[in-house]
Amino acid sequence: MSKSVRRLEKIIELLDNIDFILESKTFQLTQAIQDKIIKPALRMNIIRIAEEFSKLKEENEFEILERFSKNDLRGISAVRNYIAHDYDSTDDQIIEDVIRYNLPVFRDVICTILYERKLF
Repeated sequence: MSKSVRRLEKIIELLDNIDFILESKTFQLTQAIQDKIIKPALRMNIIRIAEEFSKLKEENEFEILERFSKNDLRGISAVRNYIAHDYDSTDDQIIEDVIRYNLPVFRDVICTILYERKLF
């Protein structure tokens, strides 16, 4: 199995972690993002997702990265930096939007890539 496939599978695992965190509680996404215990866990998984994409870039996996929108890749990197460097004042709405709208797109693209690679 190639390193890039392992990275994509790691991103899926991190996305699953976020889903697990959110599914294990009975409250809504907005409440979860404001929870003092859950909030850092969600943010750390987002940071780790962005770092996996960064490693793909460092490893020149442009064939994979081209499958994602440039705006989405810039966005996940910007959110990572935003969380990592301005942790206390990070806008919860931005995190909610990433979880609600951007992460499902990443999952869909990664699942498609992994499916195609298993066919060959």
